[in-house]
Amino acid sequence: MIIEIGHFALALALVVALIQSIVPLVGAARGNAAWMAVASPAALVQLALILTAFATLIHAFVVSDFSVTLAYQHSHTAKPLLYKISGVWGNHEGSLVLWVSILAVFGASVAVFGGSLPPALKARALAVQGMIGVGFLAFLLFTSNPFLRILPTPEEGMGLNPALQDPGLAMHPPILYMGYVGFSMAFSFAVAALIEGRVDAAWARWVRPWTLAAWMFLTTGIGLGSWWAYYTLGWGGWWYWDPVENASFIPWLTGTALLHSAIVVEKREALKSWTILLAIITFSLALLGTFIVRSGALTSVHTFASDPARGIFILVLLTVAIGGSFILYAVRAPHLEGGGLFAPISREGGLVINNLLLSTAAATVLLGTLYPLFTEVLSENKISVGPPYFNGVFVPLMIPLIIAMAIGPRLAWKRGDLAGALSRLKIAAAAAVAMGALSLLINGVRVVDIAGAGGLAMAAWLAVASLSEWLDRVKATRAGTWQRISNLPRAAHGMTMAHIGMAVLIAGVSGAAAWKQERIQTQSPGQTVEIAGYTMTFSGVNMVKGPNYDAGQATIVVSRNGREIATMHPELRSYLQPPQQTTFTSIHTTFFADLYVALGEAQGAEGAFVTRYYYQPLVPFLWYGVLLMAFGGLVSLTDRKHRVGAPKRATPAAMAVPQAAAAE
Repeated sequence: MIIEIGHFALALALVVALIQSIVPLVGAARGNAAWMAVASPAALVQLALILTAFATLIHAFVVSDFSVTLAYQHSHTAKPLLYKISGVWGNHEGSLVLWVSILAVFGASVAVFGGSLPPALKARALAVQGMIGVGFLAFLLFTSNPFLRILPTPEEGMGLNPALQDPGLAMHPPILYMGYVGFSMAFSFAVAALIEGRVDAAWARWVRPWTLAAWMFLTTGIGLGSWWAYYTLGWGGWWYWDPVENASFIPWLTGTALLHSAIVVEKREALKSWTILLAIITFSLALLGTFIVRSGALTSVHTFASDPARGIFILVLLTVAIGGSFILYAVRAPHLEGGGLFAPISREGGLVINNLLLSTAAATVLLGTLYPLFTEVLSENKISVGPPYFNGVFVPLMIPLIIAMAIGPRLAWKRGDLAGALSRLKIAAAAAVAMGALSLLINGVRVVDIAGAGGLAMAAWLAVASLSEWLDRVKATRAGTWQRISNLPRAAHGMTMAHIGMAVLIAGVSGAAAWKQERIQTQSPGQTVEIAGYTMTFSGVNMVKGPNYDAGQATIVVSRNGREIATMHPELRSYLQPPQQTTFTSIHTTFFADLYVALGEAQGAEGAFVTRYYYQPLVPFLWYGVLLMAFGGLVSLTDRKHRVGAPKRATPAAMAVPQAAAAE
């Protein structure tokens, strides 16, 4: 009975979403305040209904109600509680319930915290959010119903994919979706602005917090997914340009461009049409990512579904949402008022370069991701596009972007002094040269060493430039520094943290790509292997029992210069249901590097196993960088201007008063 309540609640949510998408929109067109006011309670009721449905689904997994098909297919009585809960979204249907839940959370948040929004804009934005909800709720109910029953009820479930039974991956989808789906709010505001025919600084102020929150969650989600792939899959890598990895990375690139473009609209009321277009593109790319993951159009270890009916439904949904918004943009954007003028050398000009490079990078990654699909449709030949393409086209675009990230904040709004900005970056340039030279001195001058040294030089350039710009703003060499630090807007602190986080991330990527060492061999008990100055002594494998798996656990003693440093215990796990074998790596980390160990299959000799050793210099900097970037976004989000809301829009009558006074 409980699961039927959830099914009924989801159907009611679809009805409420229909009301939310129609009544407030008509009310805004007619100036009917009562109809516009329907938007907020509808958004709140929709959230309550979807959360009710979500809760009933979680209950079915927790109590192992295997009469529910989804619980039977993706759960098991022996699973730990955490993985019973995360199993709800570890599949196609359940992940879509999570998707619409987060969509409803964002809509309800605007209903609750959007008190300073003009009623018409708020009604239109929530109506567009309701339309998105209609599409995905219909997709759930008509093609991906998570509440189907199976009779007779099986005594035991089939279990969850062992690769998904990990704390990191349990949290990865909710955090990633908070970013993925969060850009729907920027999209809704953009479409509402096009319908209204007005984009100004106040609009940008309203949009920025939602965009920033989505960007922060997406950054964290992508980082968490990379961390999971790194320590779980046992191949020593953290990113492979997989189609589903790209599906979240592409909207991150355009979302970053949107975040910077909105600043120009807010500060200078320029780039209005471009910012609207970026908001539409970013969410469209998030929808395209949904199509990639759930249609089966592209092969990936991450994809959930390969049902053609679902793919066609999503394709129709994409056509309506993306095509409709682009048609509206084509009709309405030319009528938007122009903004302030600015010179090419200015803060605005630097942000335009930022936008162009990020958008071009997103386009190149999108092309590489979809090219195999186009080729298969046109020629029936299956091909794959791998890391060589992505690295070859993406990295060259990042070099000028990193250079511009250091120069841009030094330029003034409207018209800047490039020579003056460059003169204040002498210390950053010196740090970059010193870091590159030191790297070459330590590692040598092979091609890979030169590439790694170049990456570290760029990281030093950006980090020192960002820090020195912040020090200049707080006048660190004068009295009263702490007072100026506290008075500086939190958004400025957050920007500095995010830029330094990007520099730290670049250092991690450079080190991992250039100087990673790998040793793969068969070891018998007592044998040793040398890697990066460490001695790895294999002591054998013992059997251990987990909550729902059996494992062979190795003992590997790590020493350096005759001194024992650590004992590592990688495992080869055999899950009982579903029967599958996975690796469980062991990582010994220092601040600067990781020693990474994975256990392979048993070999013919008594007690011999395949062992994989990786030395990963600077890999920890990847995670430091992601955390610092996300924390910078959080600090910016707490800025007072986001808490107090946007200034009231001036009405024509109010604007006439100062104009009349000026005429007198």
